[in-house]
Amino acid sequence: MIIISVIIAAILSFAFYVYVHNRVLSNTLTAVAVIALLTSIFFMVKNDHDHLGMQKVTETSTQKIYSASPSKQMPMMIYQSVGTADKHRVYVYKTSANTKKTSHTKAKITTKNVVKRTAGANRIVTKKVYWEYKSTAAKFWFGLSGNGHTYLKETNTIYLNQSWTVLSTTQAKQLQKLASSKSFKAQQKTAATAYVKKQVMAAMMKNPTMSATQQKQVTKQALAAYQAQAMKQLIAQVKK
Repeated sequence: MIIISVIIAAILSFAFYVYVHNRVLSNTLTAVAVIALLTSIFFMVKNDHDHLGMQKVTETSTQKIYSASPSKQMPMMIYQSVGTADKHRVYVYKTSANTKKTSHTKAKITTKNVVKRTAGANRIVTKKVYWEYKSTAAKFWFGLSGNGHTYLKETNTIYLNQSWTVLSTTQAKQLQKLASSKSFKAQQKTAATAYVKKQVMAAMMKNPTMSATQQKQVTKQALAAYQAQAMKQLIAQVKK
């Protein structure tokens, strides 16, 4: 409506000045129309620049997330730094356990990302802030300007289990390269065999009557524990 008011006031100013022949009446009406024009322009600028008649509204949403890592035994959150100062990061994840497609946070200066550890589900809680009209009257006057539901900023709070590792894309590539190298695999095979054998012998000393099924269970647990420990050391290496 404020835009229509500007147009009407501009037309009336011209009409009163040109077509009203009584000079006193013409000048009076023209002055009133010009004042209305300037007032309308003033409020239109205040709405556009200072968000007159607007208020900040926050919308919150929660998205369960899954690791973008190709390894199920090595869940991780991968990020890419935006700029050279590492002040802004884009985090990469999946929204489904079965999809190959990855999603990521926005690479905008208006987007803030915070990573927190949790014992609950891995998720992203997004709080988006918009400019909305304060009232029906404000929407009536400024609705045509298109400022309603204008995006302002957002904050993503990323909740991750302790089992997840946070690595940059560079570190993730380096980790993958090291883990898939022949020398690392050979070394781990030898070390894992020795570790598992030691754990099984220790378990059998505690329980000499251990069945074959129980031995397999101990072997499985020992192997998983060793692999987790080896990967933890490898991650610490790439983070240096």
